Amino acid sequence: MHLFASQPGGYTDDEGIVDLQQTAADIIILSAADSSLSALAFAVDTLPNDFPTVRLANWMHLLKPAAFDLYQEKVLQSAKLVVLSLLGGEGYWQYGFEQLQEWAKNKGRTLIIVPGDDSEDEALFKASTASRQDAFRVWRYLRESGEKNNQQLFYFLGTQFLNTELDWHEPQVIPPCMIYMPAWGNSYQQASLKDWNKRWHKNNGDEITRPVCVVLFYRSHLQSANTEMFDDLIQLMENQGLNPLPIALASLKDESCLAMVNALIEKSDANLILNTTGFASNTKANADLASEPTLIASPFAKDLPVLQLILASGTQEDWQEYSQGLRSRDIAMHVVLPEMDGRIISRAISFKSESHYSERCETQVVRYSLHTERARFVLQLAKSYCVLSTTKNSQKRIALILANYPTKDGRIGNGVGLDTPQSTINILTALKEADYPVEHIPEDGTALINELLGAVTNNPNTLHQLPCWQSIGLDEYLFHFKKLPLENQQSVWEKWGHPEQDPKCRNGRLMLAGIRLGETFVGIQPARGFNLDLLANYHDPDLVPPHSYLAFYFWLRHQYQVNAVIHVGKHGNLEWLPGKGTALSQNCWPDIALGPMPNFYPFIVNDPGEGAQAKRRTQAVIIDHLMPPMTRAETYGEMAELEGLVDEYYQALGLDERREQWLREQILIQVRDSNLLQELTGLTNNGNDDDGDNEVLNQLDAYLCEIKEAQIRHGLHILGALPSADKLADTLVALLRLPRGKDATSEGILHNLAKDLNLNVEGMEFDPLAADQTIWLGDKPEILKSISDSAWRTQADSRERLELLALQLMQQYILNDADISSLKSIYPCSSFPRTRAQLIYIKKTLLKALQESAHLEIHSLISGLDGKFVPPGPSGAPTRGRLDTLPTGRNFFSVDNRAIPSKAAWVLGKKSAQALIERHLQDHGDYPRQLGLSVWGTATMRTGGDDIAQAFALMGVKPIWAQGSQRVVDFEITPTMLLKRPRVDVTLRVSGFFRDAFPNVMRIYDAAVQALAKLEEPGFGNSIRKHVMARSGQLLTEGFTPEQAWQQASFRVFGSKPGAYGAGLQGLIDERCWEKDSDLSDAYINWGGYAYGSSDGVEAKSAFKHQLSKLEAVVQNQDNREHDLLDSDDYYQFQGGMSNAVNVLSGKMPAIYHGDHSNPAVPKMRTLKEELNRVIRSRVLNPKWISAMREHGYKGAFEMAATIDYMFAYDATTDLIDDYQYANVSDALIFDETNQQFLREHNLPALEEMAERMLEAKQRGLWKNPEGKEDEYANALQDLLLDIDERKEGMS
Repeated sequence: MHLFASQPGGYTDDEGIVDLQQTAADIIILSAADSSLSALAFAVDTLPNDFPTVRLANWMHLLKPAAFDLYQEKVLQSAKLVVLSLLGGEGYWQYGFEQLQEWAKNKGRTLIIVPGDDSEDEALFKASTASRQDAFRVWRYLRESGEKNNQQLFYFLGTQFLNTELDWHEPQVIPPCMIYMPAWGNSYQQASLKDWNKRWHKNNGDEITRPVCVVLFYRSHLQSANTEMFDDLIQLMENQGLNPLPIALASLKDESCLAMVNALIEKSDANLILNTTGFASNTKANADLASEPTLIASPFAKDLPVLQLILASGTQEDWQEYSQGLRSRDIAMHVVLPEMDGRIISRAISFKSESHYSERCETQVVRYSLHTERARFVLQLAKSYCVLSTTKNSQKRIALILANYPTKDGRIGNGVGLDTPQSTINILTALKEADYPVEHIPEDGTALINELLGAVTNNPNTLHQLPCWQSIGLDEYLFHFKKLPLENQQSVWEKWGHPEQDPKCRNGRLMLAGIRLGETFVGIQPARGFNLDLLANYHDPDLVPPHSYLAFYFWLRHQYQVNAVIHVGKHGNLEWLPGKGTALSQNCWPDIALGPMPNFYPFIVNDPGEGAQAKRRTQAVIIDHLMPPMTRAETYGEMAELEGLVDEYYQALGLDERREQWLREQILIQVRDSNLLQELTGLTNNGNDDDGDNEVLNQLDAYLCEIKEAQIRHGLHILGALPSADKLADTLVALLRLPRGKDATSEGILHNLAKDLNLNVEGMEFDPLAADQTIWLGDKPEILKSISDSAWRTQADSRERLELLALQLMQQYILNDADISSLKSIYPCSSFPRTRAQLIYIKKTLLKALQESAHLEIHSLISGLDGKFVPPGPSGAPTRGRLDTLPTGRNFFSVDNRAIPSKAAWVLGKKSAQALIERHLQDHGDYPRQLGLSVWGTATMRTGGDDIAQAFALMGVKPIWAQGSQRVVDFEITPTMLLKRPRVDVTLRVSGFFRDAFPNVMRIYDAAVQALAKLEEPGFGNSIRKHVMARSGQLLTEGFTPEQAWQQASFRVFGSKPGAYGAGLQGLIDERCWEKDSDLSDAYINWGGYAYGSSDGVEAKSAFKHQLSKLEAVVQNQDNREHDLLDSDDYYQFQGGMSNAVNVLSGKMPAIYHGDHSNPAVPKMRTLKEELNRVIRSRVLNPKWISAMREHGYKGAFEMAATIDYMFAYDATTDLIDDYQYANVSDALIFDETNQQFLREHNLPALEEMAERMLEAKQRGLWKNPEGKEDEYANALQDLLLDIDERKEGMS
């Protein structure tokens, strides 16, 4: 027997240095806190000259094993005592923890390991070779810190362990929380509130009351005398007209500290909190939450907004040069975790700099330095929030901004899953009720859009034909423009010329699209610029915004002087402007446009990634909202007829041979005539003989069932409102379909019903979600028989009956409030114990959470505008079992970027990888060797990293998690002998937000690729090594050095240009500025040809092209059914863009797969064609969806137009839309009389866009006409467009 061991990856997050340039010494103290090391260095300078030698080091610089090994060789080997202050527990630095214990085994060495925070850790004390009492004492010296304690620490260490004779005292306890005042007595004199009042009386001698801003910072800064930065910040606050209340504290998790902070907030009547501490006090924030509705309160007694001020752990120079802004550790500590407390992410106001070099400790003493310009930006934001809290609503001006892309008149108010115009009406109504200056609110969303369309929009064809209600003069615009950094001014001049050349310039003024309702502004967000420079769509992913874009926000800020903006609905383009990913600089375009403006953002709860982008780049406070109502697609039209015929056929089998044959023939005729035959999978001969006919019948039965049970959107969400009762009932079932646990309240509702009704299959409990076309041989309870007249033949039929029963129970017991206890009497053989328990849970918990959602979605927005705190909440897809995302109306947060992939995601990723391999093997007769996978930041946040887990599993790599924190700290390589298949070489195309949010994940993925490429294994299973070696050899012959060749050959993570976002296809498709497939391929490569991982976005287009040319398959996963492929441009841009590029470069279209992860327990792998067929049948052609869209007026028409756009774009990139599908969609959405009349009444521009897009499909040859026949559809589309033109001319 041979045993094959997994091989450790040896990965570390190695952003630190390798050689600290220190020499050997007697005492070594290792800490992750530079402030603590600085304080210790000052203490060392006070020690006697004959004191044992001391070295201080930040162990974060030793994370890389090679760095630690070098340090051990040069410094530790001669040391007698090592003190390690370990933040995060033993798992955070496993290698150092283990190696130091090995070091301590030698005689004459002492090791003391203590926690790096205020929480006792017995495992660390136990790992010390000193007594627990001594280790505990060292810990208290370090935690209390300060000049005296640090000096006494060394006295104690020298006397106890190194035979020096010095008197030492026990650690002096420092108050955990105190008011700090610059130049106020000695370091530890605690100023009182009376002292504070003397210095910062609220009026401060001014006639106008100055707002009080609490400044929270760690006590360690005070203990290490590292307060110069805070002194400068306090001085700046005074200059800005703010009264600071500086509080030094040990931790916000310390109850005594929090109590004192809250008391000071109350007594000072504070308006705002400026927080510089890291991490989060919210302990409920976890990627694998028990999925129950939950409320997370602020730790502070008053509902004050909390601005998170970032004290970066790097230097200012590193921040300026690094395109992503912050390194991964800072992202976690100062951004991701504080978001879990509902803090508003501001900017980096401070960076570390070297104070001086300590000769005795051989280390640079680090100080924090204030970045004055960034601090001033944050304080202006703080002051704006204070204005919100101190100004009467009647005196505030608010701007509501509607996104508009494509920049068409039929597509105003982009908001995924949201009826944006009607939601805007609800917001305006709430503002008016709260006494904001709002007048003449339109009747409904369509009326609002019609008013906007009565003036200039982003439509270039009407810019000089329609009136304009607000504009900014060129002189005033240039006055503000010339205050921008010179390099930004220059880039706009070079790209766009003088503002007079801007299409929106009329009579010396730049026009703004929007209307004023009283003093409240409703505007259309200006175009990004790609519609003005079509070539930029190919080559300029970091295109600077045009003058008219800047003018829009300059007018809001400087001329109209709004107090806050509300960007309504996911999502606009502001947060995607070029610049750093986090901790923006004054050169970043979101800062230039919006400035220090309070920004509120209603945003769908299931999209944490793109919401986080707004939070981190535009200081947005998210007001998350519910997903659209959900429902089963059911069958309709031809499919409903076929379903009836199929049921009749199976009932007639063996009973009436003539009827059986007639039904069989009718089914086969209709399945061909309806083109459903083309959508059936796995057919071997397409029904060309009796066996083939049977195969068609079986597949048809399964396909109709699959379509029937598909989850689709049943309308749109309206902010602050729940759907109608029938839709709410469907949505409740959707929320409870997936099991979240085993007890009655968290089991799936279908599962509970099945258990209560004792439904079994071959002695096992029936799993409704696994139901297929297997004949049902179990019991048929009367309650299920009576709920439907359709045939009950298969397991799928049993599931359908359970679905209908669940829906009936929702309507009767939850919405109509019938007595739940009466359920016992419905069916005498069951008392429905589990179902009754679940119904009680729904009524008491889930329904209330939904009702609270409707309340909070408006209330939280109004509270935020009043300068109050908006509570945080988890984000995710509620119908994927994430009921913890309820109630909505909160400032959602995401996952810890260091815990990707989570253990739950790893389980799913492995299953999905196996399903993919099996599907490819089934379809192509061989294992896949090279595939491309698109990985998005928002999906990663929503799922905990399903996609990355899948990629790891395909390569044969397993993540390793640290105990306790569950952060991914390494990986291990599974030998190919254990994999029992070849490794799959996976190339990633990551989104721009993924690049910004998860740099650590890119690094560990790249490290895994490098390890596999260097791993020699028997046989031919290591595809990664084989491909890297072959490509590297080829590049060597082209003149590359060995290092360059290896780097180019091993790039596997590609993304957008640093500071830029997107995949490059949207502008080309929207503006129709492409001719050939190669045009789309060129744009995809130009926008995505930058390598990441060990590299920070180096241009690598040739490497990207090479990888694309070798791909056999392209994969895109979808983790929930609250949207689909034809709901978003991202799917066709990434999946379609990659597939088209592979086709252009290799001459062959790859296999294209769609991973359905909506049920984490059973991921499914389909081809893209199969998924597109499902979406078109289940939603796009479905009268249920179409009629639901009509209920939303203008926005419903918008959604129809968008669906046609995305279907066309998928065809342009993959050639997977059939001619009959174009015809069916045209018939249902354009030529159907009822729907066309709806479009004409509510959104005529959308109808025009739909007809133009379908005609474009004809003109490009994507939609072909049958040979020899007149093209009736092309003629009808042209006639319709002429009719629309005539109508518009008549209206002008």
